[in-house]
Amino acid sequence: MAMASNRVELTTLKKLLSETDLILSTTELPENRTARCRELLSSAIALTNDLISQSKPSTAATALGRKGGSVTAQRGSDYFRQLAARRKVRGGGRPRKETE
Repeated sequence: MAMASNRVELTTLKKLLSETDLILSTTELPENRTARCRELLSSAIALTNDLISQSKPSTAATALGRKGGSVTAQRGSDYFRQLAARRKVRGGGRPRKETE
């Protein structure tokens, strides 16, 4: 939950910075300060974009999630039918490895 609120806060910050940049683009400050302000704001917007892109879910968890169904698919439906049948006769637990 904290990750989602952090992302919302960063998005809000980006919108505020963009709006400030838009306001500065329509006004002129003395001593050419507008250009420097806009330069700093564009840097802040770039940093905010970077933080937003980094606040996505953990890449380690994503990598493990991708791998999840591959082993299940290799075992096939017969394997899971056998497990269910063993549960019904109370022969539970993990099946022993069959030696060939």
